[in-house]
Amino acid sequence: MAAHKKATRKTARKSPARSTSATRRRRGASKTTAKRWSQRVTKESDALDLKRGVFKQTSAKKIASSLKQSAEHSARRKSGAYRSALSMLTFYINRAGKTLPKTDRSRLERAKVELKHQFGRD
Repeated sequence: MAAHKKATRKTARKSPARSTSATRRRRGASKTTAKRWSQRVTKESDALDLKRGVFKQTSAKKIASSLKQSAEHSARRKSGAYRSALSMLTFYINRAGKTLPKTDRSRLERAKVELKHQFGRD
């Protein structure tokens, strides 16, 4: 009977390992779905029509002015120009997450402040 209990414990230890590998497979699928979700939001949402490479520019002022111009001329936005521009900038920062280098993050955070100045919301 003691041998039976040991076998039960070993079986119990193996079963979580099996579910972990199944979970890993599922996580990979959800990661792909997450990428598709953010890509779809960027392309199809009614937020803004952005110029290509706007977030890769070297100056926070250039980023802010490009976002302002896009927000003011976009027919796809639902809210005000300032709110749309700021939400798109925040969306980009949040989606980049931990992979965004500190220098890029600080430049984009400065672009938020510059955007506020350009819209006269001091």
